[in-house]
Amino acid sequence: MKNSTYFISDIHLGLSSKEEEVIKEEKLLNFLDSINISGTTLYILGDLFDYWFEYEQVIQKGNFRLFTKIKELTDNSVVIKYLIGNHDFLHKSFFHDYLGVEVFKTEIEVLISNKKFFLGHGDGLVKNDLGYKILKFVLRNKFIQTLYSLIHPDFGIWIAKNTSKKSRDFTNGKNYGEIDGLLEAAKLKIDNGFDFVIFGHSHKRELTKYNNGYYINLGSWLEQPCYGIYKDNKFDIINW
Repeated sequence: MKNSTYFISDIHLGLSSKEEEVIKEEKLLNFLDSINISGTTLYILGDLFDYWFEYEQVIQKGNFRLFTKIKELTDNSVVIKYLIGNHDFLHKSFFHDYLGVEVFKTEIEVLISNKKFFLGHGDGLVKNDLGYKILKFVLRNKFIQTLYSLIHPDFGIWIAKNTSKKSRDFTNGKNYGEIDGLLEAAKLKIDNGFDFVIFGHSHKRELTKYNNGYYINLGSWLEQPCYGIYKDNKFDIINW
């Protein structure tokens, strides 16, 4: 729909079996087809891929159709903004230079129809997660990334895939306490004047009104594919 802004997160392409990934990618391609309208804006709020490491001359195979579809959209003046997550943060220039996608490494503030939006993946905002914050600091170190790039791509991507799985297993089994750090972070942003705060990361779909604003979590595509849409000053999360 024209004059609509779309949001997705936590698709985690590459996580499951080959058969399951084909189905998930097909759903994603169909969704992208449905919003291929000139002037539309799509925000990807992290973890589009379950693992991603971009070499200077090598792009991991398996998502060729997705890449061509994204290029088709941007060629049709669909604006795509991609905020990297904790599983797909090792981007360089491929998405920007070849696909026409603007990539962000941190949270962003945007104005949509005169409403203030705060957008981010949400990693690092969960309470009691010091270990992840230390790991994030290490993995995003440019020197360490340069050393890692010297590993053969086949082996390097294998390491990334297995590390991603272990990270998820650890996260799923950890007790983070009763306080929802993402909700608390959203409340602070709303108190500071934002109308909408949108995260992913936790895989817990939510649309909560707080004072004069809304906290939204887009859930994930692992259980029920969905997308967020902002149109006519109203935000909805819709199953796909």
